[in-house]
Amino acid sequence: MTTPSALDRPTGVPLARRLAARLVLLPALALSFLPPRHIRTVLERVRRGARPATPAQAAAAREALCAVSLRCAGPRGCLPRSLGAALLCRVYGTWPTWCTGVRTLPPFAAHAWIEAGGRPVGEGVPDDYFARLISVPPARRATT
Repeated sequence: MTTPSALDRPTGVPLARRLAARLVLLPALALSFLPPRHIRTVLERVRRGARPATPAQAAAAREALCAVSLRCAGPRGCLPRSLGAALLCRVYGTWPTWCTGVRTLPPFAAHAWIEAGGRPVGEGVPDDYFARLISVPPARRATT
């Protein structure tokens, strides 16, 4: 009897979305090793032309990353998880607000997350729990 692979296990995430999440996982991991200013520069370029992500779209992207990567699902995987979720949203033509900052309540800790509709996605904390230091929101479109 063979054991099922990670892609065969039911996760509630559609197969196509899991495959797309796997596609963005490697670039997300690579980006996570860059200095913050370089991450911001890359994300500002990648977000161009995307619509703002809805909370549901951002949550689905975050869930897909957690479904395909134990590192992203773990407590220390916030940076690759947030980068991967933002990149996955971009694959589908949307962009959440990517944020990095600190927890405002003790103990002090750095954190990275995505927001949609002005609220953290999938964090399970109050809106003011984190203090943003860097954010990359959806690009504003020029009005004609």
